[in-house]
Amino acid sequence: MEAAFNITQNAAMHISSILEKEPNGSRFRISVQGGGCSGFQYNFLIDDQITADDKIFPQGSIEVVMDFISLGLLSGSQLDYVEDLTGAKFVIKNPNAASACGCGNSFSI
Repeated sequence: MEAAFNITQNAAMHISSILEKEPNGSRFRISVQGGGCSGFQYNFLIDDQITADDKIFPQGSIEVVMDFISLGLLSGSQLDYVEDLTGAKFVIKNPNAASACGCGNSFSI
């Protein structure tokens, strides 16, 4: 069964504008690392490397990359980009998270 991960149009448009300033072959990478105030934290970066355990999620002209372990924690999630009174940021709506910190950057399972 294929692991699902969705990227909103708003997130894809913002990633596209970021990648326009990066070298060809750059991708938006999402990973999960231990830490944060809830146990795991989301990490976003620009990367030009692909490994054998990476899964690529194409969305129009951009590609979002995630390693196998992170995908296990984010399966069924959605990446969005939101702008509100507190600022602008990427947000992951993760149905696997039992709890999250107030800022939304970390979660627990």
